[in-house]
Amino acid sequence: MTGTAFLATTCIVTGALLAGGCATKKYVQNTAAPIQAKVDQVGEQTNRNGQSIEDTRTTLTSNIKQVDDKAQSGISAAQERASTADQHALSADQHAGEAMSKANQAAQSADTANRGLDGLRTVVANLDDYKLQTSASVPFKFNQYKLSDDAKQDLDKLADEAKPAKRFFIAVEGYTDSTGTKVYNEELSKHRADAVVEYLVAKHDIPIYRIHMIGLGEEKPVDEGHNRAARAKNRRVEVKIFSADQVTASLNGNQGDTSASRTDTSSPASITPASANR
Repeated sequence: MTGTAFLATTCIVTGALLAGGCATKKYVQNTAAPIQAKVDQVGEQTNRNGQSIEDTRTTLTSNIKQVDDKAQSGISAAQERASTADQHALSADQHAGEAMSKANQAAQSADTANRGLDGLRTVVANLDDYKLQTSASVPFKFNQYKLSDDAKQDLDKLADEAKPAKRFFIAVEGYTDSTGTKVYNEELSKHRADAVVEYLVAKHDIPIYRIHMIGLGEEKPVDEGHNRAARAKNRRVEVKIFSADQVTASLNGNQGDTSASRTDTSSPASITPASANR
């Protein structure tokens, strides 16, 4: 083969190869283009799905936070209401305790009143048993409440007569003349009665619960006159001893032990003194 023929052959072969290569590349391009489009479409869909997932996650997070906030708010409100309820309950308990305390006090007062009423009934039931045993009138100087020596001797004698008795009480009544105001005379009469009571208790150990003391001022004058002698008679303290021993002895002699149903002969409760009015 000549050189010219070889060159021609080579050119033909090379052209054929180039023509075949271009055709293959175009085929590949034509085949790959739809696939690339599909891949791009899938990528875009994937991106959209990712964004949707992110949006959903954000929404869920926001909703969860709102729910949590509402739950915390509800819990706080419930705790506050519970605390308020506890305070109301505590206050109610305190009021109930105060009411119970007042009820107990009322019950105690009622019990005390009942005992006092029973004692009064006993006194009233036994008043007729007490008879005047002895008495003395203690004089005082004008506007004074100091005991004289003669007055003390009279009280000594009277106390000696009272001591052997078992059931007795002593009534001490203070008086004044009509000189001065009524209020002043009432106070002066109480001072005079106090002087007698103090002497009987301190000197002769007469129990104070057996003494009934009162100051009556210018009431019940023994002399209605307005001269010096009449006023001197009215400045006095009358001391009276009442005893139930004779009545009790008579009852024991006539009815045996029936007197035991009455008050105890040694009990001062058989008569209620008014020394508390001092």
